[in-house]
Amino acid sequence: MSIDFSKSQVRKVLLDKLNFSSREQDGDYHLNVDMKDYILENSKKHAAVLIGLIERDGHVNVILTKRNETLNNHSGQIAFPGGKIDADDASPEAAALREAWEEIGLDINEVEIMGRLPDYYSGSGYRIAPVIGFVREGAGFEISPDEVDYMFEVPLSFLMNEDNHMTASKVFGGGERFYYEMPYEDHYIWGVTAGMIRVFYDRVFA
Repeated sequence: MSIDFSKSQVRKVLLDKLNFSSREQDGDYHLNVDMKDYILENSKKHAAVLIGLIERDGHVNVILTKRNETLNNHSGQIAFPGGKIDADDASPEAAALREAWEEIGLDINEVEIMGRLPDYYSGSGYRIAPVIGFVREGAGFEISPDEVDYMFEVPLSFLMNEDNHMTASKVFGGGERFYYEMPYEDHYIWGVTAGMIRVFYDRVFA
């Protein structure tokens, strides 16, 4: 798909494409077909992330964070703001916005929710709702150092370019497991985050 990745064009694409059935799903099994049943059966922890889009100089960027090295899960990894869906969260969207507030100080009133991708099932046991929203260009941020080392932005045009999607593998639990990686400048985007970005590309921009 050829677009200029301006906010107006990205918004148009999202309004047209973000209409997935609640029965649709994706996940780490995309590159590990032999693990599909295991991943689906064991992804019992519900979570939500905010794929925050923000316009800079006429082009859309994606907001990402580097998780604190001391966290119990996915420590030190590049991630979208997000986390576990709590019992008192009204919806996955509410959970994603709450987590974005807690992690990077993003006010919920600064975000326009556009929709969400199919739930993403991870090999680490999470069923993640990837919520997509536009963040107001003038929004303020305040990093929570207990959870986030820093935040940064990547051009959506870079992430939606299949040439920047590479695959790699490691041995986990005695077997070789494959995953996407998308290095950008000094940032190593891989694993679940890269997997969700790939779903974003496949489902919306391919």
